[in-house]
Amino acid sequence: MKPIIFFQFILFSLFLSSQNLVLNPSFETHSTQRCFIYLGSFNSSISDWSIPNFGSTDYFDTCSEEHGSKNYNGFQNPRTGSSYAGLYLYANKNYREYVQGKLSKTLKKGKEYKMTFYLSLADKSSYALKDIEVLITEERLEPCYHSNNCDKVIKPSKEIKSNFEIYSDSKGEYFSSKEHWMEYTFEFTAKGNENYFSIGNFYKNSKAKKQRTVSNSPFYFSYYYIDDVSVEAVEEEKPKEVNFSKTDSQKQKEFQVNKVYTFKNVLFDIDKSELIEASILELNELYKFLKENSNTVIEIYGHTDNSGIEKRNRELSYQRAKAVADYLILQGLDKSKIKMFGFGSSKPFSENNTEKGRALNRRVEFKLIQ
Repeated sequence: MKPIIFFQFILFSLFLSSQNLVLNPSFETHSTQRCFIYLGSFNSSISDWSIPNFGSTDYFDTCSEEHGSKNYNGFQNPRTGSSYAGLYLYANKNYREYVQGKLSKTLKKGKEYKMTFYLSLADKSSYALKDIEVLITEERLEPCYHSNNCDKVIKPSKEIKSNFEIYSDSKGEYFSSKEHWMEYTFEFTAKGNENYFSIGNFYKNSKAKKQRTVSNSPFYFSYYYIDDVSVEAVEEEKPKEVNFSKTDSQKQKEFQVNKVYTFKNVLFDIDKSELIEASILELNELYKFLKENSNTVIEIYGHTDNSGIEKRNRELSYQRAKAVADYLILQGLDKSKIKMFGFGSSKPFSENNTEKGRALNRRVEFKLIQ
């Protein structure tokens, strides 16, 4: 059994990951030779995924020079791992491409779930879209079912006899970034029959909401990269602020070693590493705990948003971790009990396309080790 540490201080938030129900969520498991890639081979090459029409959805892997980070529609590194998908969500004559994923088990009726994945618009795309949706179905969709337009827009109400629901991103924004991965997310209540889901554009060209982008291509289209798809149950009890006293042992909260925790009030201004006054109370409480548990070693991780040059971001993130460490050492913490790391913008907690998201990414985390 892993050792348990009992915390007796306030204002820390714990982020726990529930089980991802999407099979092969980052497209890393291949059913064919991994680096032998040809265009339109997503359906035949990626395990546990399919396409619900006869479009020619692509996949890319960094092991390939021709079909890796650099590909025929632009350049993008995978968000994680080495593989990611690519698909036309808007093209001439209502041509459409989709990806269809499978859940590891049927969702439970009445339970809340959260779906998340990440999109990046290809460099050559002339349009950014808002009308990207997720079709969640009871049965696996088959190409050309009740339709002669086998590579066109899927019309759920006409082509699906079983139960289905359509969901959209909760922010309702255009997915226009060609440099960064943008988060797509929404929460929903399960009907109790969900087994599959399809991601794409279910609107005809005449009704699709689109926004022009700078492109050197003579053609008009929207091509998106997609990575890291997840469907997770929403925890019934979400983390909240607690205030424990030493005399109220029944209200003590348990924290395990080797888990990463995020400071709630240790925040930073853009391109700054100085601690603000609001950080002191939280750091003082942490110091009190470390002083009472002298055998505990703490690792501190600094992070930034994606503003500026990454080399500077790594320097800044380390400086932020060091600012926390220096304060604890100034209070009396043994230098040998503390380690510092700077990750720059490589591990974002939130999207970087809003000020709120960037502020959340300018954070410091810590881990306790015995």
